[in-house]
Amino acid sequence: MSIIYKSIVSKYFEDFSIGDKYVLPSRTQTSAIFSMFQGASGDNDPIHYDKEFCKQRGHPEMLAHGLQVLIQTAAGAGTFPSEVRDTLLGLIEVSGKMLKPVYREDTLYPELVISNLISQNTTGIIEMKALVNNQNNVLVFEGFHNYLVKKKNNDK
Repeated sequence: MSIIYKSIVSKYFEDFSIGDKYVLPSRTQTSAIFSMFQGASGDNDPIHYDKEFCKQRGHPEMLAHGLQVLIQTAAGAGTFPSEVRDTLLGLIEVSGKMLKPVYREDTLYPELVISNLISQNTTGIIEMKALVNNQNNVLVFEGFHNYLVKKKNNDK
């Protein structure tokens, strides 16, 4: 049995609009996610991995690393990569601010919203605002992703 992949026509820079929204899957920050992040990052600070250490410092639970929160905005969790499969040249910039603490067992609701389109000669930059709310609808992270995408008639 062979697998047939549905051909998706990639979007070009001109096919996007300010305000286009990509809602990413929600994720509860479980002990397993904390452990995986610790293993991948090598960050062993007890503020992220020792509940009693955290409690002694006024936190109710283990505190998520800021980069652990940022990675919840990875565009690959949503539909954007399939829309630019043949036109994306790369992610060129990421930035963000951690606005509120995120703790183990918090559920995060990330989304990306196109906030700016910067046209260049043969390419364009899609700037996306990255937002993460927790289960109480509190904004815990705000940042930006910039993607370099081909323009039409420049796909050689």
